[in-house]
Amino acid sequence: MIRKILALYSCIATLYLCSSCSDFLDLEPQSYPIDDSFWKTEADANSAVTATYALLRQALNYSDGMTHYAYGDLPSDEFSTVTAWPYSFVANMTWSLAVPASETWNPMLRLRRYDLFYRVIDQANRVLHYVAEMPADAFSSEEVRGRYLGEAYYMRAFTYFYMARVWGGVPLVTRSVNVVDAEDFPAATTSQILAQCLSDIEAASGLLSWGYASARDRAIRANLGALYALAAHVYAWQGDYASCATAANMVAQQGNYTYVSRDSASYHGIYKGQSTEGIFEVSQNAANEGTIQGIGNFTLMAPYLRGRTGLPGLVISHTRMGELYGDDDLRLRSVFNRTLSTEAVICTKYANVTYTNETGSAIAIFKNNIIIFRYADIRLLEAEALAATGNESAAVIILNEVREKAGLDVWDNSGDLFEAIIEERGRELFLEGHRFFDLVRLARYNGTMKFGAKMTSSQFEAGKHYWPFDPSLLSLNKQLRQTPYWSTVNM
Repeated sequence: MIRKILALYSCIATLYLCSSCSDFLDLEPQSYPIDDSFWKTEADANSAVTATYALLRQALNYSDGMTHYAYGDLPSDEFSTVTAWPYSFVANMTWSLAVPASETWNPMLRLRRYDLFYRVIDQANRVLHYVAEMPADAFSSEEVRGRYLGEAYYMRAFTYFYMARVWGGVPLVTRSVNVVDAEDFPAATTSQILAQCLSDIEAASGLLSWGYASARDRAIRANLGALYALAAHVYAWQGDYASCATAANMVAQQGNYTYVSRDSASYHGIYKGQSTEGIFEVSQNAANEGTIQGIGNFTLMAPYLRGRTGLPGLVISHTRMGELYGDDDLRLRSVFNRTLSTEAVICTKYANVTYTNETGSAIAIFKNNIIIFRYADIRLLEAEALAATGNESAAVIILNEVREKAGLDVWDNSGDLFEAIIEERGRELFLEGHRFFDLVRLARYNGTMKFGAKMTSSQFEAGKHYWPFDPSLLSLNKQLRQTPYWSTVNM
């Protein structure tokens, strides 16, 4: 399979203006920079690094703009009903749904394949190889060269971490391989993948700074804040909560990030992108960006989305909303509409929509950034780590800090603190790609299962929370083996 992935070489970011619109058969870039003539100037290096971010955007949008949310939200307890096809199967964890290999457009097949993530990795590998070899006079300073290399290390680490949470072990490729020399790779273990992530994070730590080359790059390009946020998440996934707390605290102590007000306008600004809370985001809000297939297609109705009179494909009942939030919660007031329908509460986080024209046939363009890491996420992750390592008083301080911002009283000390923090993350980070992975960490930490009938304890231990590889991947890569639980299920 890797030979198929590496054949799809990356192009500069300007070629990916609306990446989620691409069809599977149109994945080859429109331009093939020839390495012997391309890696000459600082601008070339910058374009090559920028391409990694564009390729990540394409990967996270690939399934109807839903890939990020399909992995991180749909299999959790956020929604009462999912009616959009085939995402009801995703929500119910029926991930072995049979799909003919010829249906390359099918979101379920796309969600089970890792092709586009390896395009990010291959581009990062190429940057690490060629930028390091470029002559010194190609750059305005060695600091600039180092920043590009640091961003490439970050993007490779982030992408492998993302895949490790989705599939567990995946093939590990740390060098750009010519197509003629490519071969099939077996999957490394999850531990090996995470170790590589931490190795790349360590390499990047000496190359990145807390600032940006330009204020326009805030949160949408990697810096030390994004790096330590990633490290905190990697450590939490490993169960190394002492290291997680240290990394998360580095983000907080630097002072570059602050909470925004939880009133409507400010809180909505988080999801448009590049707010003071933003640590790492996938850019979609610029003039030449956006996607016609976005999460808003599945969560909005008129007047937030022109002509959409029916219920959204992802339905949050009023009862479920009452279980998640109290009436006094500012977050409930700011990003949910409870008056449009008696059957559903509308999440308006992703309502930054523009249109191609003012006619009834205008196409909606969704302009929200994909929020990967933000300040409240890392603060609550630090609280989780402190609770896990026995520093409960410090954990409660952070928990109450987030609750206060939401207009809530302090935690009432009832129940388990670790679980209370996970639940606060569920409220604060609703539909931001975290909830399912948070519940996996909760199950690992104390055995608390909040998956309902979707996944039993024995199924969890067998690895059902990892996605299966699509059979089409297994037929292409003879060394790849199905993930453990799904190897026992007929696909």
